[in-house]
Amino acid sequence: MSTVAEKPPVSDTATDTLKAKTKDGSVISGGHLVAKALKAEGVDTIFTLCGGHIIDIYDGCLDEGIRIVDVRHEQTAAHAADGYARQTGKLGCVVTTAGPGCTNAVTGVATAFRSESPILHIGGQSSLSQHKMGSLQDLPHVDMMTPITKFASGVFSTERVADMVSMAARECFNGAYGPSYLEIPRDILDREIPIETAVIPKPGSYRASTKSIGDPADIEKLADILVKSKSPAVLFGQQVWVSGGANDAIEFVRALDIPAYMNGASRGMLPRDDPHHFDRTRSDAFKNADVILIVGTPFDFRMGYGKRISKDATLVQIDQSYATVGKNRDISLGLAGDPGSILAAVAQAASGRIDDGARQQRQKWMAELRDIEATKLEKLMPMFTTDQNPIHPYRLAYEINEFLGEDTIYIGDGGDIVTISAQAVRPRNPGQWMDPGALGSLGVGTGFSMAAKLAHPNKEVVCLYGDGAFGMTSFDMETAQRFGAPYLAVIGNNSAMNQIRYGQLAKYGQDRGDIGNKLGDVPFSKFGEMIGGYGEEVHEAKEIQPAMQRAREAIAKTGKCAVVNVWVDPNEYAPGTKAQTMYK
Repeated sequence: MSTVAEKPPVSDTATDTLKAKTKDGSVISGGHLVAKALKAEGVDTIFTLCGGHIIDIYDGCLDEGIRIVDVRHEQTAAHAADGYARQTGKLGCVVTTAGPGCTNAVTGVATAFRSESPILHIGGQSSLSQHKMGSLQDLPHVDMMTPITKFASGVFSTERVADMVSMAARECFNGAYGPSYLEIPRDILDREIPIETAVIPKPGSYRASTKSIGDPADIEKLADILVKSKSPAVLFGQQVWVSGGANDAIEFVRALDIPAYMNGASRGMLPRDDPHHFDRTRSDAFKNADVILIVGTPFDFRMGYGKRISKDATLVQIDQSYATVGKNRDISLGLAGDPGSILAAVAQAASGRIDDGARQQRQKWMAELRDIEATKLEKLMPMFTTDQNPIHPYRLAYEINEFLGEDTIYIGDGGDIVTISAQAVRPRNPGQWMDPGALGSLGVGTGFSMAAKLAHPNKEVVCLYGDGAFGMTSFDMETAQRFGAPYLAVIGNNSAMNQIRYGQLAKYGQDRGDIGNKLGDVPFSKFGEMIGGYGEEVHEAKEIQPAMQRAREAIAKTGKCAVVNVWVDPNEYAPGTKAQTMYK
């Protein structure tokens, strides 16, 4: 096989001739085939950090009109690809060089894996002609990436480059979504072949429908269960939004009069004043409902592995992945397929079958839950509105919620501070909540924020960081500015990794509890100023809202990022942190 490394030196005239042949379409390089295949998959943006192994992909992307966003650290690139996929519903793409380029991206890819986000990671590798010779940045990337992807492979022929990109992309949407990885050696990317010998799938022509409803008999079974239910409840998870099933879910709960709870990107799917929208009484509903429907979220630690759900209830699970249905907890009925399509089919099967008596019973059930919601909110209000100093983190979360606009995308990046924010922050529309997900990765905020703003230039983006999380990836705020994607960073600064600190203090006492989790007191507003944006320190609760408003105005005026550093009480914690529920 001929490679760039094996070609004899060519004269300038020969080089010009080769370029002319490439321009007229008679030959094409592997990197250009990557770009053509990405374009066919609907990819309009790649997130990357440059490296010699992958530069021909850039050249191809320029020809195909694919935006190249180059970051300062590959972790940010992978998180940005994940965030872009979550915001657009399309395939996200991160391109890294070999060796440390790949290893730096591992956390971002693993986050996408646990969050079921469809991203394609394309990684470089040394030339096949240098295999096992100890070349620069040579590592067994495919072996490393296999456990955290749905598909991982090398590409060993330039003729197959585009075909393999399409194959990997298909796997990202096979069942529950997730990442794929392709390693492409440099000589495969640089080699030029007659274009007629390349396999380039046509856009969309090979795709099968993913809108399966599973067994129609199970649709009827679920309809029967719900029609007979007096006190049902449903939880909509990340899959519902990511798979495009939000409208079907909304119609489902309204048609059947079912109280709905939401997590992940599905938060905000129902307006806060919708009679079917509930958010503070999930544990109460799961203790007392006669039918519980879990849609698009696994029985993992966030659900207490299913143990927090009443054993007396009829438990039904809908998921894109057959492997997830019934995992960790026995269920009464399981359906594997597209969440939106299944919900629409069940609503149709149950149409007209719920009598007035059953609806009155459900209205009474929802009224009971609504009363409990009001009581729980009343208990929280003193913390939401307290003027205590140092600032209570609940007050910060409450002020952020009051600050959000109808089109504001909220991103949480941290441990305890983000857990607390979930008690107060209510996004106004679906897809406008983003968090680290089940892997619990800190450092997602910068990549998510940049991606969200690039995907939706007309929407405001606000990221709440813990000070520990902000220190991990914040230098790529400059990247966001460079690509016209400014956002507001609000930091809940307690100078500690507080979610871990609480457990240490409880277990080992004051003398040993602060070891390994205390951070320095850093005035992060100066960082905003350093990159040419806005920065402000906040020490009093009454100044939170005015400071964020000034930051909003500065972003609109300058097109630069803003950092509002809010000093919060290091001795206040979220209830989940105190109960250490993440470990139970």
